[in-house]
Amino acid sequence: MKGFVTISTSSPAKRRWRPPAAVVLVLVFFSLLVPLDFLFGLHRRFPAGYSSDDRPPSEIAFRHLGHLDGFNSFPQGETSKIKKLVRRFGSSLSKNASGNPRSKQGEIFNNKPISNSNQQLAVVRKVLPVPSDSLSISIMKLGGTDGKKSNTKDQKVEEVRNFCQLELGSYCLWSIENKKVMKDSMVRKLKDQLFVARAYYPSLVKLHGQQNLSYDLKQNIQEHEHMLSDAIIDADLPRSVKKNIHKMKLTIAKVKACAVDCNNVHKKLSQIVDLTEDEANFHMKQSAFLYHLGVQTMPKSFHCLSMRLTVESFKLSTGFKNSHSNKLEVPKVMHYVIFSKNMIAAAVTINSTVMNSEVNQNMVFHVVTDAQNYYAMKLWFARNSYRDAEIIVINLEQLNLGDHNSGLSKLSFSEEFRVSLYKTSQLEMNTEYITTFGHSHFLLPEIFKNLKKVIVLDDDVVVQRDLSSLWNLNLEGKVNAAVESCRLRLGQLKMHLGKNSYDPNSCIWMSGLNVIDLEKWREHNVTDAYFQHLTSIETKNEATLRAAVLPISFLVFQNLVYPLDEKWSFPGLGHNYDINADAMNNAISLHYNGYMKPWLDLGIPKYKEYWKKFLTNDERFMDECNVNL
Repeated sequence: MKGFVTISTSSPAKRRWRPPAAVVLVLVFFSLLVPLDFLFGLHRRFPAGYSSDDRPPSEIAFRHLGHLDGFNSFPQGETSKIKKLVRRFGSSLSKNASGNPRSKQGEIFNNKPISNSNQQLAVVRKVLPVPSDSLSISIMKLGGTDGKKSNTKDQKVEEVRNFCQLELGSYCLWSIENKKVMKDSMVRKLKDQLFVARAYYPSLVKLHGQQNLSYDLKQNIQEHEHMLSDAIIDADLPRSVKKNIHKMKLTIAKVKACAVDCNNVHKKLSQIVDLTEDEANFHMKQSAFLYHLGVQTMPKSFHCLSMRLTVESFKLSTGFKNSHSNKLEVPKVMHYVIFSKNMIAAAVTINSTVMNSEVNQNMVFHVVTDAQNYYAMKLWFARNSYRDAEIIVINLEQLNLGDHNSGLSKLSFSEEFRVSLYKTSQLEMNTEYITTFGHSHFLLPEIFKNLKKVIVLDDDVVVQRDLSSLWNLNLEGKVNAAVESCRLRLGQLKMHLGKNSYDPNSCIWMSGLNVIDLEKWREHNVTDAYFQHLTSIETKNEATLRAAVLPISFLVFQNLVYPLDEKWSFPGLGHNYDINADAMNNAISLHYNGYMKPWLDLGIPKYKEYWKKFLTNDERFMDECNVNL
């Protein structure tokens, strides 16, 4: 019978224990590295991966932020300077321990982009993980400086906000609005005392005749560490905390009275400040990473809803045939086009348009999606009706687009860009969120070959008024009727527009609500011009193709944009906390452009009510998937 262990009695086998013993010793050695790893905090390093794009981790990692300066200029033996450092360290740490922004946050984000003074604009290349639904472009506008520094509190706060937004985008705005006040004053006092005691302890143990004081300080350090091991707020601390704080205070006073080596104390405090700075930077970068991850990830309930509807559609033997497909190519009908993978968002846009329309008998909505979401959307709109409007779901991947079928068969939505213009001569920084057409939008004449005019809506738009008057709008020979924003002009984007000819004083235009004259589109060969610019791109990966939409959209529609009033598509509800309520109520449609979409938990709460009014209710699959918005 064969067994797992064999035994031999021959003499040479007595030495066979040595190789296994060596292996055991190696395993024991590596096992000791695990507690050492936790002891020195190596396990706290920030993860390098987990991003939505295909770039290597080195390109998506956060940029390194420097330490506080000014700690290496103290002469040796100056106790007064050490005391100042302790006071500075204590006040800084007491503000940092709660997780709130420090009073000198500008020093954290002091890595200003290095630019050539001969250039008017310099691109600041961001290395933050970029969500899949938006891109970030930060631009510094160089100008002369007068060398004067303002010390007013408001200017410092504004400077901190500008640098933070330049570095981390809309996360800074979100974190300020959602900051929670923690009751942790006692915890911060414990941390202050603990760090000061740790700074003095190495120098104290070297003194002769201070063994008892060293022992007392060591005991107090251990007691503080024990209390802080499980405490985050004051309620987590034991009742004896005040007694321990007073005891540590007396011990530290005795230690300061001793003739300790101030140079060693200074070095230790500097190390602790650097470690605290690194920890604060780590938590801020981790929070920003999780924020960006949250805005780019589909909620679990939405994924469940899509999967359940897809499975249910395949269970139905009869299938779903579009009974109104004959209206797909009827030019006299009011045609609305939505590119989307999010059926909840598309349904809200359709419902808001229909509910506020005076005439809805001749309304047809074309929801263009991909193969993955096609069957789920088809079943959804078959189960839910929107008055007399007709919904036609189109699978872009199944369409025969001729020569364009192979290149752009993958669905592309409207692209969003965050552009920051920072003037070095002032503290003002202008940040604009631009929304442009995606690659799929340039296939509109190929998708709807027999139509003359369509209205293109983004799925993050909520309509509040009747849009019927747009069908009688005279575009004066233009192709695209869109809302323009003159806060940003093409001349400020010249580094992205290249050597192409354009009017630098032209205002940018926004997608969201656009009236497209397809006849003029074909007449001006907009699609061909788009492909000419697209073929000039050397590296064609997902990131470069998405970024290329920004210059291409503005170049191909040069002198072909009919300006609409801003009330037709009021932007900013996905990133701006300070929108006037009257302006929102008077707007014809609201555009939630930005990171904070209304269907996300990170959405701005006071703007969500405008979106929730048109949300579908009493849907069985939403209840089963726990879709609570």
